[in-house]
Amino acid sequence: MHQCDYNSRNGPSPRCIHPNMTGRLGVASFAAAAILWASYTDFTSAQRKIDSIQGGQLRPGTKVTLSYPELTAWTKEKVPDGVRNPQIRVNTPGIVTGSALIDFAKVQKAQGHEPGWLMAKLLSGERPVSVTAKVRSSGGTATVDVQRVEISGMSIDGGTLDFLIRNVLLPMYPNAVVGRPFELGDRIERLDVQPAGVIVAIGK
Repeated sequence: MHQCDYNSRNGPSPRCIHPNMTGRLGVASFAAAAILWASYTDFTSAQRKIDSIQGGQLRPGTKVTLSYPELTAWTKEKVPDGVRNPQIRVNTPGIVTGSALIDFAKVQKAQGHEPGWLMAKLLSGERPVSVTAKVRSSGGTATVDVQRVEISGMSIDGGTLDFLIRNVLLPMYPNAVVGRPFELGDRIERLDVQPAGVIVAIGK
């Protein structure tokens, strides 16, 4: 039988915790620490690669591969308020699916835009969002064509999708380019989107 010291302010002492429970807590703490450490190292690895690309010191023909764990960890550090748990995956070359929990009204407010009455009613509250897009890239440019959007499991396409792009995406991100080529910059020749990662090819 275990002795147990109890204090009304601090609760039971560590001696009150059953050894099996202590073991489970230890394993859970170790697993949580391992996950946090993996996320941190993925972020620092991604940032180091991005810094090398933006630094302009890489030789022409160099290829830098950013894995999806790296990109996901980097994205988690960069998303605005209102976006949580972003994930990136690629099962087919050139086709990217990104998902996250998004409160559109909160994101708009964080970007300095007060959502209108209709947007506040339609898009307030945190919702699971998934976006699938085709990425084409060559000659220092890339084109992103949105193929499918799901909000709370409901597929959004056609005129409704165009409406969301015009009234939600573009007001929040005026520099976003959808459906037409845009310059990659930083001497990037092309982006090769593969299931193993995004390959950044450096040009002259």
